[in-house]
Amino acid sequence: MKRLSVFLCLALLIGLFALPAQAADLALPGKSALLMDIATGTVLYEQNAHEKLAPASVTKVMTMLLIMEAIDSGRIGWDDTVTASESAAAKGGSQIYLKVGETMSVTDMVKSIAVSSANDCACAMAEHIAGSETAFVELMNKRAEELGMKDTHFVNCTGLDDDPNAKDHLTSAHDIAIMSRELMKNHPDIQKYTTIWMDTVRGGAFGLSNTNKLVRFYPGATGLKTGFTSAAGYCLSATAARDGLGLVAVVMGCATSQERFAACKQLLDYGFAGFALVKPELPQDHTVAVKLGAEASVTAVPAEDVELLIDKSQKNSVTTEIILDESVTAPVSAGQKLGTLTVKAGDQVLRQVSMVAGKGIPRLSWGDLFWQILRRMAMAA
Repeated sequence: MKRLSVFLCLALLIGLFALPAQAADLALPGKSALLMDIATGTVLYEQNAHEKLAPASVTKVMTMLLIMEAIDSGRIGWDDTVTASESAAAKGGSQIYLKVGETMSVTDMVKSIAVSSANDCACAMAEHIAGSETAFVELMNKRAEELGMKDTHFVNCTGLDDDPNAKDHLTSAHDIAIMSRELMKNHPDIQKYTTIWMDTVRGGAFGLSNTNKLVRFYPGATGLKTGFTSAAGYCLSATAARDGLGLVAVVMGCATSQERFAACKQLLDYGFAGFALVKPELPQDHTVAVKLGAEASVTAVPAEDVELLIDKSQKNSVTTEIILDESVTAPVSAGQKLGTLTVKAGDQVLRQVSMVAGKGIPRLSWGDLFWQILRRMAMAA
């Protein structure tokens, strides 16, 4: 009976997270689509999500990810000066018409890429970081492999299909969601640029207008990147956040620009209407007594982040229970298990996480023990 109840709980938990990806038939236009929660990476809806397709300028999500990683690691700075090469200036498609030898700050380059999808700036930044676009593309493919993007192979940093090898420049809605999540979750400063509707560069002389119309018209929109070529059709990776829930919606191969925006809006509406992200509040006092330790107690902390994506109807019924050991004998290692945190919605167990020692507590030495005994004897006298 006990084993059966465990299996039922597991089935409920698996059902909660596996069902949404197939729970609704949204009848979306385009060749493929996917909706993902940014915090947990949970897929909430998918349609041909692993089909390998041309991504057009949505490619620049990876370009921006590598730029932000270079900035956040200190390898380059926002105020660094970038010089446009002949190759960068020659890029077609969306651009800000860089001239050979023209200089611009990293800040304005990133702004131009994020807002106006500037191919010339994307190439200039690729060369600034890696020395050449070819070397930068190698970094793109290496990062894609690290992120588990198994459907992806990049041949350039822009998504332009005038490259001789453009037929091999492919990714999927699933992989676009992965790199979009990585960018938005771990490099939030990019939102300073992906949320701009209109701005300028070159001291106000050149205007920028965001190609992602959801930034202006969809409440909570945070980005991210449009794409179009005749081969790829209209593509979009759209991100938005409401009430602590962040989502990324991806559509590929739409027939019109209006279709891609409507499809992503439909995906985001579905996610915000049906799901909630909760981070249960933990009791303030969760310590365990330490016997023979240099300190009398140790604080117990969750072994991992406890953020849960749940059905929105369960949000107000989430409770937590912490069961800790009464005491532990020193030495205590940092990360040593001290108990269990259980998160429930009503009677349903949503998650169980180990509670562990937040730091190590060494054992008292024989000398410490001797003086402690003497002190106690003196106090008792």
